[in-house]
Amino acid sequence: MSLWGGRFTKLSHVKFKKFNNSLKVDYRLIKDDIKSSIAWSKILIDIQILTNKEQKLIETTLNSILKKYSNNITDILESDSEDIHSWLETMLINKIGELGKKLYTGRSRNEQIATNLKLWCKRKSNVILKKIIKLQRIFLNQACLHQDTIIPGYTHLQRAQPITFAYWCLAYIEMLERDRLRVLDVMKYLNLSPLGCGAIAGTSWNIDRKKLALLMGFSDSTNNALDSVSDRDFIIDMLSAASISMMHLSRFSEDLIFYSSGEACFIELSDSITSGSSLMPQKKNPDILELIRGKCSGVYGSLHSILILLKGLPLSYNKDLQEDKQHLFQGLDIWDECLEMCGVVLNNIHIHKLRAKKLAREGYSNATELADYLAIKGVSFRDAHHVAGNIVMKAISQNKYLEELDLLTFKKYCPLVESDIYQYLTLESCLEKKDAIGGVSKRQVQNSLNLIKERLYHIDS
Repeated sequence: MSLWGGRFTKLSHVKFKKFNNSLKVDYRLIKDDIKSSIAWSKILIDIQILTNKEQKLIETTLNSILKKYSNNITDILESDSEDIHSWLETMLINKIGELGKKLYTGRSRNEQIATNLKLWCKRKSNVILKKIIKLQRIFLNQACLHQDTIIPGYTHLQRAQPITFAYWCLAYIEMLERDRLRVLDVMKYLNLSPLGCGAIAGTSWNIDRKKLALLMGFSDSTNNALDSVSDRDFIIDMLSAASISMMHLSRFSEDLIFYSSGEACFIELSDSITSGSSLMPQKKNPDILELIRGKCSGVYGSLHSILILLKGLPLSYNKDLQEDKQHLFQGLDIWDECLEMCGVVLNNIHIHKLRAKKLAREGYSNATELADYLAIKGVSFRDAHHVAGNIVMKAISQNKYLEELDLLTFKKYCPLVESDIYQYLTLESCLEKKDAIGGVSKRQVQNSLNLIKERLYHIDS
């Protein structure tokens, strides 16, 4: 059934009808359309369009439709309806007759679509928040297990300074925390209801929009109808948060791809999350990580698409906005799935601790501590940096670690060096000296772990 046929004398061209229909995408809004419709039916009591008895029948019927069809998508998609709104209206009228038509008194699809999208985003945001917190907990568990596991830290993909695997995990927990806070921030903008705005200029019916908003779980109503029915900023906000978070997940993937490569090879991915080569029998490929990294582009594409879709639209509603849903659904579905898969990866890795520690030593990652030691002895840091570089060159020429050089060699480059130099150069010492807030020392890592445990506990509470 068309919602707009009265003014027209000819039926829609079959190809236009197919081109115009959006049911194959917006069927996912069935729960939200029913929720907003039930709220609207309650408001219609206030303006004496419905009696209490009629409203109860409409609400009961809508809930029965939801129960039957929410997990039976095939039947919905086989319908000839234009969109989920017309499908639901047809179903309701088929079940309760003329009374079903009363539900749509004073309500425009423009406001209905905007409201349903916000309701869907609110539901999806809660799912995403749980996935982020779940992934933070998995990182936390790994961090607790590996507080003493030394790995090389990298800058420019060159071994730089030693860190622990726990410390690496903490870095991603911080990224995920920013992702979580961004979602919470977006949810503030999702909490304003457009329902009751009419097509573009408000409603002629004396309804209480604030009451209507509360019935659907919104905190308040929007202020301007002209803006409200065509506002999709909340979709941009959601996809922006998704894009930033996917960038974090992509960096996580890149780290583990490199750490598990033959060049670094101190992390091994379980056979259960890797694949082989169709030609080379020795290969073990990190496909799961490469897919997470690759799917990041899909979320970016969704964000760019909605921005381009909106940039030239005049106020207020335009049919172009029908295309917003596929970008929103695609982007957030990818994000949701990748958050889940990152947890699967973390739960299926093995760290070769001796290999990781060996790499940290081989990279002369304790050279900064040598320079700091010389500075403590009174050498200006710039000179100390130069001297330490010369000593590294000497160690390289002799195929030795810095701590394997004899004291006379050190004194040749700087007479101020004493036998206490060796206690400065152990990897453990390098870690423990980074004891300022945010550092890699055991004390600071433990402080971070305690704070994160407390935060996650309060989120559960």
